Amino acid sequence: MEPATLLDALVELVREAGVSVKVLPRTSLRDGEPAPASDLCLIRGEPLLLLASSAPLEDRISAAARAARRFAPDLIEARFLPPAVRERLERAEG
Repeated sequence: MEPATLLDALVELVREAGVSVKVLPRTSLRDGEPAPASDLCLIRGEPLLLLASSAPLEDRISAAARAARRFAPDLIEARFLPPAVRERLERAEG
């Protein structure tokens, strides 16, 4: 499975679990300014998955897999998922 397709499948699962997803556009960074990272955060107690377009694709996949493991365990168990998606979810750090 192509990495971009894997990311799309994970994001779909996260959204179906009720987690908001925001894609941060690529930005021009000033010298010494850190690049935005992809990660899960809580805003006023609500989960939000931030995916930085400038972050490596593997970092975005990891963030989405962690979010899915945390917020969509019932969906993961109850449905058919392509083997590549299931494998990536199993490797995700909890």
